[in-house]
Amino acid sequence: MPEVRIERLAKRFGTTVAVDEVSFTVENGSLAVLLGPSGCGKSTTLRLVAGLETASGGRILVDGRDVTGLPPPARGLAMVFQSYALFPHLDVARNITFGLEVRRVPKAERAARLREAAALLGLEGLLHRKPSELSGGQQQRVALARAIVAQARLCLMDEPLSNLDAKLRQEMRKEIRELQRRLGMTMLYVTHDQVEAMTMADRIVLLKDGRVEQVGTPAELYAKPATLFAAAFLGTPPMSLLALEDGPEGAVVAGSDVCVLPGRPGRGRVLGLRPESVRLAREGGHRAVIESVEFLGADSHLACRIGRERLLVRASGHLDLSTGAEIGLAWPESAVHLFDAGSGRRLEVV
Repeated sequence: MPEVRIERLAKRFGTTVAVDEVSFTVENGSLAVLLGPSGCGKSTTLRLVAGLETASGGRILVDGRDVTGLPPPARGLAMVFQSYALFPHLDVARNITFGLEVRRVPKAERAARLREAAALLGLEGLLHRKPSELSGGQQQRVALARAIVAQARLCLMDEPLSNLDAKLRQEMRKEIRELQRRLGMTMLYVTHDQVEAMTMADRIVLLKDGRVEQVGTPAELYAKPATLFAAAFLGTPPMSLLALEDGPEGAVVAGSDVCVLPGRPGRGRVLGLRPESVRLAREGGHRAVIESVEFLGADSHLACRIGRERLLVRASGHLDLSTGAEIGLAWPESAVHLFDAGSGRRLEVV
């Protein structure tokens, strides 16, 4: 399976820069996720790799071969779209093998590939149905089967699960990941859903405003976000980001006298804390006021205020706490993330 290398890839629509010198590598046989909010350039980047858009600059290399100027059929890839793009008048079998028919693949080989893909995706009993007779999950499996029978070494997926309900998305995430591993396929997957990215990816390419914000494994991006954007984007609930000020004994939370970094400057810095890293302190701790309590069954989410800043806490089980109550909060020094407020870049905690 191929390695894909993107080098300073750019796409401009008039004066609008949709993709701004994006660079990353998808290793052979791995699943990389392009993650980011709407309008960040992730789908445009995928379409550039597919050859559906013409690059304004940079290179796309597949196994060292420059495919930047090649048409889509010459790139040796398959693509699964958000809309499934099934032919409504064709049955499942013909939808899966239509591309093979167009390429004049012999009938016996088409049948063999169809049997293999249908068995992999549990479609054997659905081959004579029309798309309108299928559920959303079944239609997605047909789109996946169509990509599999093409026997492309590289598969591109553009938000393929966004039209499914939450339960189906969870099931299909597992199926796609297991299928990718079983086939050893190199896959580039686009999503705005951080849960999909965290549970499926070998590596995440986080995009913002057409630029790469951070590249790394899910664990790396979660444990050591490189920017304020990365810190806030990954995590449910998201990381709390508290503006700091200089106090008499060190950095304090803005609008308070709560010293959180003794002996260190605070002005121009932002403190980051994951909600699961913060615990309730029966004695001592940093004083905070509860603004809201959400009970979610396995755990509870508390929104607390220190000075002008808001801090989230995730605690196990049900908490008998009321809005407006004052509590103590504590966290280990190892849980502290520090960022420069101006550049948004991560700072080392020393």
